[in-house]
Amino acid sequence: METRSLSHASPNPERVNRMRASFYIFGPLLARLGYANMPHPGGCQIGARPVNFHIRGLRELGATIEESESLYRATASRLKGARIYLDMPSAGATQQLMTAAVLADGLTIIENAAMEPEVVNLANFLNAAGARIEGAGTSTIYIEGVTGLKPYVEFSVIPDRLEAGTFVLAGAITRGDITLEHIIPEHLHALFAKLRESGVEIEESEDSARIRARDPLQGVDIRTMPYPGFPTDLQQPMCAYLTMAQGASKVLETIYENRTQHVPELRKMGADIVAEGRTIFIHGVKQLRGATVRATDLRGGAALVVAALAATGTTRIQEISHIDRGYENLEAKLQSLGAQIQRVYPYAVATPLGEASEA
Repeated sequence: METRSLSHASPNPERVNRMRASFYIFGPLLARLGYANMPHPGGCQIGARPVNFHIRGLRELGATIEESESLYRATASRLKGARIYLDMPSAGATQQLMTAAVLADGLTIIENAAMEPEVVNLANFLNAAGARIEGAGTSTIYIEGVTGLKPYVEFSVIPDRLEAGTFVLAGAITRGDITLEHIIPEHLHALFAKLRESGVEIEESEDSARIRARDPLQGVDIRTMPYPGFPTDLQQPMCAYLTMAQGASKVLETIYENRTQHVPELRKMGADIVAEGRTIFIHGVKQLRGATVRATDLRGGAALVVAALAATGTTRIQEISHIDRGYENLEAKLQSLGAQIQRVYPYAVATPLGEASEA
């Protein structure tokens, strides 16, 4: 990425509306250019996803922010270090404020910060570029502002633990024997703990894991939590796995109040699954059956792929543009594991900023 010529802080609204993570550049643009005009973020409709933590934190750093129906307008001659407490450990807000505070004047302290591996990886990248950040990976992060960052840095991004977790569950539901390489097993500890409780055999090494699943596998109870708890982004694929585990399972979604849209789609495939508020009740069945289903959101779509791999007959998943936002070449990777899967109509090709385009 080459950004030395950056001079514009008004991102394309259509692109921002399609990808929630686009909103995370609000703080960095403001810190670097002194202003930013940021459209409201989009992303999956899985419940209330407010950005109030982001806005409040930026204001505490000294930004003046005005909100209209479709836009946030922010200005600041230079941000000032501040002590910021997050009401909940939001990964997005933590990353937003951390990147903004890097160029602020003085010390910024973020309390009740998110501890996700992605937060740590971002802090390591910023430090490699000349930032002064300590405490990433704990609940309190300290950022001593600097006047500028290095124009060039080489850095390796960590493996995607959510993509890896999806493949783990694909192997488990099909009672397969798969090995995932170039992953960080520690980042999947909560998932591995629950799968072991269910009866799945998992062998870990420093950067790989072997997954072996054989009947009988048992249902387990899940409660989503911020990292290092069970990740909300794997709740839906985990539900798909549990539809074919013996006995009863209960899944409590504590992060998003509407992350249950996969439930009626799984029922179309013969799953014994119901949602009551934020709680999902599952009784395992011996077999799922193929059906035409709809990906209502990113991880819900991944859950349908996981379920389809173990179902009899053919499953057709519609609106796969949601899936493309979070998985690159998903069908090719699953084909390499022996899955019979193909993209019938490649109308949802993912572009660099996540929008679907005609192919």
